Amino acid sequence: MLERSLGVCQAGDIQFVLPWVASFLGYAYALSGRLAEALPLIEQGVEQSAAAKNMGFYPLCVAHLGEAYLLAGRIEDASQQARQALERSRDLKQRGHEAYALRLLGEIAAQRQPPDAEAAAAAYRQALTLADELGMRPLAAHCYLSLGTLYARTGHLEQAHVELSAAMALYRAMDMTWWLSRAEAALAPAGGC
Repeated sequence: MLERSLGVCQAGDIQFVLPWVASFLGYAYALSGRLAEALPLIEQGVEQSAAAKNMGFYPLCVAHLGEAYLLAGRIEDASQQARQALERSRDLKQRGHEAYALRLLGEIAAQRQPPDAEAAAAAYRQALTLADELGMRPLAAHCYLSLGTLYARTGHLEQAHVELSAAMALYRAMDMTWWLSRAEAALAPAGGC
């Protein structure tokens, strides 16, 4: 659908939504491992949104770019984008987008060498608080999964079990079976169910 939408936007010169469609399609590509296709689309979306001063989804698009950079192993670029997404979302009072930026900051801290477990946990907790307040259940589940994975990696198995169990409960309730299987796989090294 996003590929078709991009084609329609390009063919019809629909500039108002083109940056969002490009960013969301690029993000879908990034999550599916198609980084070579993803990065140019998300970068295009961010640049066009900024140029048009179209800020409705700008912080989220910037967070998508940061996550794609992180998936590509470009941790400093990811960090820069995450900080920008956080700042912009706060400036624009977009609390939902702020939650995404905070989770991304947690992911970045967790993937540093060595991991900054304290900063990662704090960012995940802040994102989780916002996600809970705003009813963003999928994001809350992802935060629990990330926290549980972080705790398992750092040897805090009891905490890992609690967080991963919370993630699994949410994924199960939302019928997010792919993510549920990831949480179950992460739970095994943390002592199982």
